[in-house]
Amino acid sequence: MQNESKEQIAIEKEIKAQAKKFLKDLNSNLPESMELEYEGFYRRGFFVSKKRYAVIEDGTIIAKGLELVRRDWAPIAKETQEKILMAILKEGDVEKAIEVVKKVLKRLKSGDVDMKELIIHTQITKRLQDYKQIGPHVVAAKRLEDHGIKISRGTIIQYVVVKGKGSISDKAIPYDYSEGYEYDKEYYINNQLIPAVSRIMDSLGYSKEDLEDISTGEKQQSLDAFF
Repeated sequence: MQNESKEQIAIEKEIKAQAKKFLKDLNSNLPESMELEYEGFYRRGFFVSKKRYAVIEDGTIIAKGLELVRRDWAPIAKETQEKILMAILKEGDVEKAIEVVKKVLKRLKSGDVDMKELIIHTQITKRLQDYKQIGPHVVAAKRLEDHGIKISRGTIIQYVVVKGKGSISDKAIPYDYSEGYEYDKEYYINNQLIPAVSRIMDSLGYSKEDLEDISTGEKQQSLDAFF
């Protein structure tokens, strides 16, 4: 293992050297106002599109456009996506990624998730009375106003979706006033966790339906096609 590690390091060093040499040669033929820069070396990467991707550098996930770097997704969805990417990009272990999904699904279904893991952050971008479409964050903001809290343009609303009747907006409760409520399990599974996870796992042959039923069955898939 030690020799393989040294060999891998030597290969990577050579690749970096060749990349920098290529860049130098290329830049020498570009107009003076143009210059390409060396951004980094990444052993593995996951690309949804040119604006949505994740790469790993020195054990750290660097992502763009994915849920884990967006504030309008609950921490449980973002952290699960990050753990899945770490299992795939760092360890090349799809089975570990599946185990991560299974454990989080089990916790959500059992009701064993703290409300802090379920907070959704959304910014108010205009006066509440100017919103034509009343989304969950607007409903939560109006409920905060009912408690005497002033809401203005730029305010970040923290809310959770709780169990109850009506639309998702009807069930949006400000986090600070969520004590005593139960979270909406189906919402967090189907509208938060599954979309964030399926964006990654779909490339490995796991559909949304597979993920929804993953606690009772497994689908084996080789990583060969992915890497």
